Amino acid sequence: MTDLSLARHIGAILAQAGADLDPAETAEWCEALDALTSAHGPARARFLLDALLAHARRRGVHWQPSLITPYVNTIALEEQPPFPGDLAMEQRLAALMRWNALAMVMRANRVESGGSAELGGHIASYASAADLFEVGFNHFFRARVDGAPLPDGQPGGPMKPEDPAQPGHLGDLVFFQPHSAPGVYARAFLEGRLSADDLAHYRQELVAPAHGARGLTSYPHPQLMPDFWQFPTGSMGIGPINAIYQARFMRYLEHRGLLAPGSGATQRRSPPEDAAQQRRVWGFFGDGEMDEPESIAALSLAAREQLDNCTFVINCNLQRLDGPVRGNGRIVDELESVFAGAGWHVIKCLWSSDWDVLFARDHGHALMRAFAHTVDGQFQTLSAKDGAFNREVFFGQNEELKALVADLRDEDIDRLRRGGHDAVKIHAAFAAAIAHTGQPTVVLAKTMKGYAMGEAAQGRMTTHQAKKLDSAGLIAFRDRFALPMSDTDTQSLAFYKPADDSAELRYLQSRRRALGGALPARRSDCAPVAIPSIDATSAFALHTDGKEMSTTMAFVRVLGNLLKDPALGPRVVPIVADEARTFGMASLFRQVGIYAPLGQLYQPEDSGSILSYREDKSGQILEEGITEAGALSSWTAAATSYSTHGLAMLPFYIYYSMFGFQRVGDLIWAAADQRARGFLIGATAGRTTLSGEGLQHQDGTSHLVAATVPNCKAYDPAFAGELAVIVDRGMREMLEEQKDVFYYVTAMNENVAQPSLPADAHEGVLRGLYRFRAGGHEGARRVQLLASGAILGEAIKAAAVLEGAHGVAADVWSVTSFSELARNGIAAEAAWRHGATGVARSYVGELLAPTRGPIVIATDYVRAVPEQIRAFLPPGRRCVTLGTDGFGRSDTRAALRRHFEVDAAAIVQAALRSLG
Repeated sequence: MTDLSLARHIGAILAQAGADLDPAETAEWCEALDALTSAHGPARARFLLDALLAHARRRGVHWQPSLITPYVNTIALEEQPPFPGDLAMEQRLAALMRWNALAMVMRANRVESGGSAELGGHIASYASAADLFEVGFNHFFRARVDGAPLPDGQPGGPMKPEDPAQPGHLGDLVFFQPHSAPGVYARAFLEGRLSADDLAHYRQELVAPAHGARGLTSYPHPQLMPDFWQFPTGSMGIGPINAIYQARFMRYLEHRGLLAPGSGATQRRSPPEDAAQQRRVWGFFGDGEMDEPESIAALSLAAREQLDNCTFVINCNLQRLDGPVRGNGRIVDELESVFAGAGWHVIKCLWSSDWDVLFARDHGHALMRAFAHTVDGQFQTLSAKDGAFNREVFFGQNEELKALVADLRDEDIDRLRRGGHDAVKIHAAFAAAIAHTGQPTVVLAKTMKGYAMGEAAQGRMTTHQAKKLDSAGLIAFRDRFALPMSDTDTQSLAFYKPADDSAELRYLQSRRRALGGALPARRSDCAPVAIPSIDATSAFALHTDGKEMSTTMAFVRVLGNLLKDPALGPRVVPIVADEARTFGMASLFRQVGIYAPLGQLYQPEDSGSILSYREDKSGQILEEGITEAGALSSWTAAATSYSTHGLAMLPFYIYYSMFGFQRVGDLIWAAADQRARGFLIGATAGRTTLSGEGLQHQDGTSHLVAATVPNCKAYDPAFAGELAVIVDRGMREMLEEQKDVFYYVTAMNENVAQPSLPADAHEGVLRGLYRFRAGGHEGARRVQLLASGAILGEAIKAAAVLEGAHGVAADVWSVTSFSELARNGIAAEAAWRHGATGVARSYVGELLAPTRGPIVIATDYVRAVPEQIRAFLPPGRRCVTLGTDGFGRSDTRAALRRHFEVDAAAIVQAALRSLG
């Protein structure tokens, strides 16, 4: 609808609603606006309306324009660009992918002889999103082209780029709607990247290798398919926030001079003249998924930082898993107001080209009025019914609507599609999205869940759970899309692929070649980064000679030294969630600056201080505000930069440990799936170190949760030297050896005397345990005191009491990682079960076997943390674990440790009782 006709329509609506006291005057205003638009164009009309709004506010006329526009396409027919592809060919290809995706899921769920596979999977989501994906694949999604294509046979390899304008482009980043994964596999099958055997082993990852096939994961999982999927989106809500922070991190790298503007190339280059050519993040998400808080948590950030390299496509099929998204409302209207209110550019793609004739006839805007009064629950019912029902119920509302479809057959009405199923309308929306500058863009594409799946699934309440069609349904599906398949092949769910030299596959391959190659395709090859020697960065921590400091301060000092290194320094990404001063990081403000895409537009209040708050367009610190989810998303973007940008970065996210795994554990798990490399620093860690803060601020569980993440190495160092050794090893493991691991390291805010760390203790620090000091009184009774983090100091005090007051020799051991010790023990047990020769003994068992006496283990975390290693201790030895189970309290450190019975007195008591 044009601006001119829209103005008339709004005037008509106001008059019909009874809100107009002077219809003639209203008509004059509308006609004046029409004349202005006709003479000077829509831009001038928008300027005048903005000026009138500003004037009205100055006059005290408190009015706010609605953020909801009429329920029609944003791109008018006359503004629609020509479709650049072969529409009929693309429709044939889309039909093949729909079939193969359907067959894949149904084969995984058909009943086999002797039992049932019933592996799950989803058909309806891809059925609604297929055309959205295909327009992207055929015309918009660019793959990585860097002059070093992968070998043939690997994703991204066989299809060589033909466009000489693209060298050095790192490719778009696409977050796929997870339930639509079968459709992405179906396309990869036609591209020759997956075989029919691979498709036949959908959700059969363990069985597939035995059949010479590749098992396909349920959803996008880079951990399990590391050369295929780039981003894990299976947990609803994780994709949207991660996509925004990926787009933001791309800009961060450009502003810091590490990537070329727009193109994403690692060589400096002039900014692209056409905004549509810049590297882009695409996010495809469901309308029901937008209910998740994380889905909308970062919308304002994207608008505030003008991330026009970010495009969201919301698949508005109006349906969650159980029913309508907004049964009594309209989710498209709600999302439009949310995104527009956050500052996004909104494009609605609601009705297909089939409706254009009806809109052209509809001079009285009867359709628009009908849409305005139809809620999602009713739209869903209309989707599930046939043309006769829609003629009677929707078009039968009044004579105007009846007249619009009077010459249409019921079959014609039944085939009136929604905009998200029309490649022409989708292309127009996507083209407008990537051409828009200064704002991120969202395309609200209306679709039908279970589209074309017939009475079994289209628009049904149960469509999300639909995994099968009966024989009649399969034949109807084949006929609907004119698939060249026999009844036998259709009913047997045979996969269909045209010949390699067919027109269909030549077209498909040519479109991807023009866009750089296959996608999705994950790369992990990047240049290693040299790590400075530990003496250069951490000599002060290794050779402290009793100097007092906290491990948090030691970390900040190590971080400052790393930032000064000419090779590594630019790759370091410090990240905080509005607590930099708390953690003693204010000195870094001046040293490297805080990233701000617009620079610093004000003079900070503390500008005269050497620790002043300094924002800079090329700033290095990501100061995210009070959002652990946002900061963790930034960390994930930086920790996976080696893959997404071919540029290894080293992020350190430092935060209150209690608000790490507890608050954003799902995001951390997604980062693990994405093979993140970086450091999470849990500061003010432990349940008794953050005195005075109380229940929700005192961490007693993060190490327990960290132990559940397979590629997370978690450490709880007691001293600065231990922390320095751990950080040094982690950097080498991630940047030099390029292993897909990340480290969680807890740090305390308690100043203690820091002992120097001997070189022969480094191995034990990294493996999780070393003897800090041996007890005296060689012939006396003896105990083994194991402690971690903040409580190691209490164990040292307890040892002195045991030896001085009770004549008990006490060996003190520093446990830097219970989880690493437990993993080692589990591996040793597995080796024993599988027939390893010799004695398969755990590391902790080897160290403690030669010792004498009971074992007392104390930690600032819940007892379940040290209990991880009980099974691997020497047999026959009494063991007592002390921990901080229960809720936190506000009090002094001494009082808290006494309350939880992890102080020196409690350790002494446990040791004496164990001795009997």
